[in-house]
Amino acid sequence: MKRIGVYGGTFNPIHIAHLITAEEVAELLHLEKVLFILSANHPLKDTNGIIDPEKRMKMINLAIKGNETFEASDIEIKLSGLPAEVTVQAGKSKSYTVDTLVNLREQYKNEQVKFYLIIGMDNLIELHTWKDPGKLFILSEVIVINRPRFYAQDVKNDFGRQVTYVPVSNIDISASEIRNRIRENRTIKYLVPEKVEKFIIQNNLYKQ
Repeated sequence: MKRIGVYGGTFNPIHIAHLITAEEVAELLHLEKVLFILSANHPLKDTNGIIDPEKRMKMINLAIKGNETFEASDIEIKLSGLPAEVTVQAGKSKSYTVDTLVNLREQYKNEQVKFYLIIGMDNLIELHTWKDPGKLFILSEVIVINRPRFYAQDVKNDFGRQVTYVPVSNIDISASEIRNRIRENRTIKYLVPEKVEKFIIQNNLYKQ
């Protein structure tokens, strides 16, 4: 049976911690593939400052190039009906993980596949607010990775006992930190892959 990791996010921008986390989970769980699922519009996040999906997808592809285990997916962009070249607007075209998993199972219906949904401890803490959270455990095995400043004792919902915890390197890098550094004209070298850094500079991204 093929083992596929599902790693969703806004990736605004994708950075080194995303890549190291995905690599470590793939190794520990013996995954044949990790899908980087680009969110069109996260239902629980402020969309202010999120650049258009087309550019975020380009950065993902630049970042994962050369890693045969990694694959970028725009399934949520297609499900949202949002054109890839437009800026995401708050309140429109929400991306729900449960819908993504349903559609992924449809895509792979002719193959024997087990999906591993990869979320952070911060996601687990608020999992009860997600759409149909219980259904996630029917559609996939839910994998929780540690995140800086988020702890298991903060989980107040009942899902903490149903997930599989996978320890990964605790790398304290955030996309918001990277965007702030760019606005302040500070370096982001080594926080993102070199090709991603060049793409951000060439396209004058995150300056505002």
